[in-house]
Amino acid sequence: MPIRTASARWQGNLPEGSGTIRTGKGGLEGNYSFKSRFEEGEGTNPEELIGAAHAGCFSMAFSKALADAGTTPTSVETTAKVHLDKTEAGFTVTRIELETVGVVPGIDEARFAELAETAKQNCPISRLLSPAATITLTTRLTS
Repeated sequence: MPIRTASARWQGNLPEGSGTIRTGKGGLEGNYSFKSRFEEGEGTNPEELIGAAHAGCFSMAFSKALADAGTTPTSVETTAKVHLDKTEAGFTVTRIELETVGVVPGIDEARFAELAETAKQNCPISRLLSPAATITLTTRLTS
């Protein structure tokens, strides 16, 4: 398996500095700052990138689980809400809320939710994050 890389460059002190984050092959690049991370400023932040990675990984794992069960999805769309909270140990990602919506012909809501839960347990990013953060999942099947 290939080793994936990403990089970040920060200039200046924490409250006034800024930086850029870039994936190894340049597919994603964004500016980040204190304001984009701890307030509502322009740019991205590490937590959004974790959310994007988690949503992407889960959507792929769920699509595979659905296809393996004989119900290939038309689409799976997942949003990850990453909660950064101040704890006694410092700022910590404490919770991630996955919300997934699928268009999957030939499946009922119960089976859809069951396979989604299995995908959450088997997604490599969920396994990475779950020891430290609580991961919740809500599902919605649409036509």
